[in-house]
Amino acid sequence: MSPVGRLIVIVLFEGVDLLDVTGPPEVFSLARRETEEAAGYEVVLAAETTDPVTTSAGVRILPDLTFDDLAGRSVDTLVVPGAVETDGQGRVHPLTDPAVVRRVEQLAGRTRRVTSVCVGAHILAAAGLLDGKRATTHWSTAQRLAADHPLVEVDADPIFIREGNVWTGAGISACLDLSLALVADDLGEAVALRVARQLVMYLKRPSGQSQFSVPLEQISTTRRIEDLRHYILRNIGEPLTVADLAGHGHIGERQLTRIFKSELGTTPHAYIESVRVERARNQLESTDATLERIATTCGFGTTDTLVRAFRRRLDTTPTEYRLRFRTRPE
Repeated sequence: MSPVGRLIVIVLFEGVDLLDVTGPPEVFSLARRETEEAAGYEVVLAAETTDPVTTSAGVRILPDLTFDDLAGRSVDTLVVPGAVETDGQGRVHPLTDPAVVRRVEQLAGRTRRVTSVCVGAHILAAAGLLDGKRATTHWSTAQRLAADHPLVEVDADPIFIREGNVWTGAGISACLDLSLALVADDLGEAVALRVARQLVMYLKRPSGQSQFSVPLEQISTTRRIEDLRHYILRNIGEPLTVADLAGHGHIGERQLTRIFKSELGTTPHAYIESVRVERARNQLESTDATLERIATTCGFGTTDTLVRAFRRRLDTTPTEYRLRFRTRPE
């Protein structure tokens, strides 16, 4: 479907995150360059007034028009970026200006597709647009979103989530992933791939891909659990069992399970699988290794086990993942 006359409105307000605002227009601009089908995309920045808006980075942006200027116009895609402030203890708090929330609620009523970038999800939630829906946001404010809006099913893990005509994106740079997904939805994966190549990035991370790389995730843990995590990394190609880990840690199996649950929020088996999937992802992205070889070196044993783990954790297959994320030239 050609996006003829599709108006894309990006909401501006004081303190907004700069990349949230500038990332999506770049993607849509490249889409226009890559195909005539995207010629109908019209991207505008809207604010309460046409006075310059100061972003969180200190860079000032000039709105194209005011919210009132949009009266009577149908909006194809509404993009709601986010903003945060930090307190004296370094804690992050999302900003939800009631005036901005009201404007978003009004615009959403005549918009085909509503999207949020990063903590912009808090604005959508405050406008009642996420009630009864699954949504994501930046990991640092996910618990706050769930606490403030119990009718929203918050999932902090995915890069982006689509629920009907409402799309929510995760961390700040995920605005590019989300925008590529919107282009793919409008014009197909081939066009989105060409845009991604221009951006020197992957076509898109699957909507179910985690915001985190498991071995790099920063978790406050005890020295004992850290030692076990490093042991898993060093021996990931081996048939690790709970008994193996318990023996290495000189503790009982039940105690080991309790430690993983309390400190990592998961079971030893699930954690081992997550590390194996992470190692397999890296090999799929950067090597020519066969699936059989990857299954062996990552400790899955068989390709069937490897495939099942990818489907369970990433909602894709190893082959599909490699096609999307391969970083070496063909």
